[in-house]
Amino acid sequence: MDVRNKTAVVTGAAGGIGAALAQRLLESGARVLLTDLDDSRLQETACALAESFVDHVVACAADVSVAEDIASLLALATQTHGPVDLYFANAGVGGGPGLEATDDEWQVAIDVNLMAHVRAARLLVPDWLERGEGYFISTASAAGLLTQLGSATYSVTKGGAVAFSEWLAVTYGAAGVRVSCVCPMGVDTDMLRAGMQSRDELERVASRAVTDAGGVLSPLDTADVVMAAIDEERFLILPHPEVLEMHQRKTVDRDRWIRGMQRYGASLR
Repeated sequence: MDVRNKTAVVTGAAGGIGAALAQRLLESGARVLLTDLDDSRLQETACALAESFVDHVVACAADVSVAEDIASLLALATQTHGPVDLYFANAGVGGGPGLEATDDEWQVAIDVNLMAHVRAARLLVPDWLERGEGYFISTASAAGLLTQLGSATYSVTKGGAVAFSEWLAVTYGAAGVRVSCVCPMGVDTDMLRAGMQSRDELERVASRAVTDAGGVLSPLDTADVVMAAIDEERFLILPHPEVLEMHQRKTVDRDRWIRGMQRYGASLR
């Protein structure tokens, strides 16, 4: 899809991948609504972008795991920029490391990493079907394809995000609804840095597994890969190309993959 003159909503846009996606979208001629739960950081990011793209940027803090908040964002984007053409379900949380994760931590991870995508699609897809066009971009993770050492909540919900994206593409792709799923490994974000500095051993292992398995990309480099894939309308977006080979090895022999992951996890402790 050519994003010029299109309206995009980017969640989790106060920093990291979300802010980088917003910047690249604006540079490509799109109109963007940025949203995040952290209003202070969101406004700083939006103000910095508005210096170059005054009329194309609007920001509104919201909880994108809540359907009513998503509806309000879509209404604001439509009022300000026009009907939403692209929705970047980018907001995400880490959460509890393993079986120690509480029910509340599980619920937050499910709501933000998975159900936020479902709730947004419920609101967007009917309109896109009428218009014959729309683009849903899910930021999942390589963890959704490969399994994340350490965090059960993150691995399971990101796997769900990948599965939901696939279902969305299979069900509505022929009717004009484009879908892409972004599955990076290490990206230099607050979430990755927090994990590396955590006092919890499993959280540190999870972060080391990411940084040791491949290079850590900048958010802007990641956004460049995403934008190129959107232009080509590719479903699976892998900022780290080596993830494809890893995923292929996993699907060919899962028992061997699990044994290898067990050894890899032990080596990181």
